[in-house]
Amino acid sequence: MNSTKQKWTADRNEVLPQPKNLDDGGSAPGIHSSGNGYAVEEARIREAYARRRDLIVDDRYSIYLPGNIARLQEIERHVLQLLSRHGRDDLYAQTILEVGCGTGYWLRKFIEWGANPVNLHGIDLLETRITEATRVTAPGTHLYAGSAGRLEFADGKFDLVCQFMMFSSILDRGLRKQIAAEMLRVLKSDGIILWYDSHLNNPRNPDVRGLNRAELRSLFPDCHIDLVRTTFLPPLARRLGWISVNLYPLASAFRLLNSHYVAVIAGNASAATRRPSSRKS
Repeated sequence: MNSTKQKWTADRNEVLPQPKNLDDGGSAPGIHSSGNGYAVEEARIREAYARRRDLIVDDRYSIYLPGNIARLQEIERHVLQLLSRHGRDDLYAQTILEVGCGTGYWLRKFIEWGANPVNLHGIDLLETRITEATRVTAPGTHLYAGSAGRLEFADGKFDLVCQFMMFSSILDRGLRKQIAAEMLRVLKSDGIILWYDSHLNNPRNPDVRGLNRAELRSLFPDCHIDLVRTTFLPPLARRLGWISVNLYPLASAFRLLNSHYVAVIAGNASAATRRPSSRKS
């Protein structure tokens, strides 16, 4: 796999090579060659997104659809509650990395929640998404096109590392483990990982595979996982139209109809600062 990434900052139009990590003369510490297997999987992911872009001609993922509005509001509520429980009420000085940042939706949310754009970093495999993120994300945000399996950041750089719906797009278990290990490597000892992803397979989309609790624990061994089931089945929510605005909270309360997990993953140092809660997941 080519370790060279491209970097955009949102206040620039030109493309610059990402500076090499100086800890070991250019390659990220703790990383070994991923071999052809990961390159093949990353090529599959690129092809899958290209096919999906061509096949989906409707607005099913539009943020203006009532079902999607309700879903995104629910995710945001859970995320903010979890961040608060884990002592992340003030994000301004927090260094934050999103792997699989797409067009920067959640990076922009972090700015809304008080994060400083110069402390925000996002990486995505697809250069077209980074180009769009550059166009719509605040100046100063650091955006990279490259593989999350080979992060060129020093050990322990970030207070918070997050991923939203990236892991379920990866079918290769080895690459999943590699990216999880990289997320832990660049995380500070008292940092946290913020996670949102599906735990169910989609029978209509063979290019995604959900991650259940057991796999989540295997990816992050020896970590505390504060997990909440969430998200009423998106295809059903979208079909409800404007009715979903009122029905969504009731439907989502039935946990068996929830298709996703939102979680904070923390090592012992960070888990010790967690605030108690009477919430049941």
